[in-house]
Amino acid sequence: MTVDVSNEAEVQLLADTVVARCGTIDILVNNAGLYASLPMRSFLEIPLEEWRQVMDVNVASMFLTCRAVVPVMKASGGGNIVNISSGTPFRGVPFLLHYVTSKGAIVAFTRALAKEVGRDGVLVNCVAPGFTMSAGVEQHPEVVEALQQVSVSSRTLQRDQVPEDVVGAVVYLSGSSSSFVTGQTIVIDGGQYFH
Repeated sequence: MTVDVSNEAEVQLLADTVVARCGTIDILVNNAGLYASLPMRSFLEIPLEEWRQVMDVNVASMFLTCRAVVPVMKASGGGNIVNISSGTPFRGVPFLLHYVTSKGAIVAFTRALAKEVGRDGVLVNCVAPGFTMSAGVEQHPEVVEALQQVSVSSRTLQRDQVPEDVVGAVVYLSGSSSSFVTGQTIVIDGGQYFH
């Protein structure tokens, strides 16, 4: 389905459709986000409408999707939620204040929701990738030019990060191997940031 994840009615329809087709929802991966299309600029120049759009897509969408699926997960004895954040809040990346703020909010959201729904068997975790050569990023050569080399040179593993580098952690946090892990954030950036 194609869904505007910042639209409450569309998100609920998505959850209802999945339950109708599959019977339940066991895993939710929240991966929607605005990033590469955002111009890098001083926070003084970010229009309020753009700030709100980033917060709606990057943060409110997670609130809406979790609110739509957690009752289904509770009813079936639990589930796994994996939120996709970013390494930027840990490094304080400038000139994308709305994006960095939204991704920091996802880490806080993950921790608070994990505490709230853990007793119902719902695990909530987060992965925080570094600058990734995704299809969306590659559509914006100006972003690649500005960030690719500086990102690679600051990593312990000095190569481009690709979407496949994130898959293993998402699979781990979605399955039974992580059944006693919740509220955690795994940074996946080739050793650019250690915590």
